[in-house]
Amino acid sequence: MTPVAGAPAIETRGLVKTFGDHRAVDGVDLTVSRGSVYAVLGPNGAGKTTTVRMLATLTRPTGGRARVFGVDVVDDPRRVRRMIGLTGQYATVDEGMTATENLVVFARLHGRSRRDARADAADLLDRFGLASAAGRRVAQFSGGMRRRLDLAASLVARPPLLFLDEPTTGLDPRTRHAMWETVRGLVADGTTVLLTTQYLEEADQLADRIAVIDHGRVVAEGTADDLKDAVGAERLELTPADPADVTRAVAVVGRHAAGAVPTSDGRAIAIRPPSTAVLGAMLTAVAQAGIEVAAVSVVRPSLDDVFFAITDTDDRAQRGEDAA
Repeated sequence: MTPVAGAPAIETRGLVKTFGDHRAVDGVDLTVSRGSVYAVLGPNGAGKTTTVRMLATLTRPTGGRARVFGVDVVDDPRRVRRMIGLTGQYATVDEGMTATENLVVFARLHGRSRRDARADAADLLDRFGLASAAGRRVAQFSGGMRRRLDLAASLVARPPLLFLDEPTTGLDPRTRHAMWETVRGLVADGTTVLLTTQYLEEADQLADRIAVIDHGRVVAEGTADDLKDAVGAERLELTPADPADVTRAVAVVGRHAAGAVPTSDGRAIAIRPPSTAVLGAMLTAVAQAGIEVAAVSVVRPSLDDVFFAITDTDDRAQRGEDAA
């Protein structure tokens, strides 16, 4: 199905989803450009998965509008479904079948002939590094192999838009990095990706733009650099060799630079970057106090800093989207 010419890959205005008295999504506005990776970050229960489910036509919005390539998800859900692929938090492949059998079934469901379905399956298994395991039952696959097969299954119909709902949850770092390379390859080939994730490094590595959702609302949106700049400027961190010296070091450093505070992990001191002269005097005073310094570095705010600065980190009850 051909997308509407010139329309964004995704556009929502005032998107709302309620479950009883609970507003799981509360007026979300998003615009996702074609051929980009757009990441949606947020705590558990923030509304990420519910938003994806509405965009994927799996649940009907309570209010607002959502369009995929210019097509309204409520007015023409069948047309929307022909333009999207979805990889959820849990694998949808059948463990009792082989990798090839799984992909052939998906291809046949999309109307491919038996011959073309097998050709599609072989091509996708090769693309995702699973050709050598084509004849093995999925029950024998590792977690990373299952996630790659699940992603391959979502691409059987060659969709121009792919939803990835926390696709690397539970994967080891090596497999997670391999998945990132796969996503980059898909985008290079023209696929648009909307990614929900709780791994802040993942969004930093992959996303062209990021939306942070909390309590069902977009609380920040922009590039990773935009969000980091909004939190604050660079800071200088001084790390004592002995963490027990941090409190004493704060007092010594504070006599030369205002605003010295321990970092969140309690292992270093953070201040605004001082002038060269002040830095020299500060380090001399720290040495004279008998405090050994392990490292001095200038640190830019991270997405972790963004996340903690703009989201509500209080313990929260499980939300309606989890039940959904």
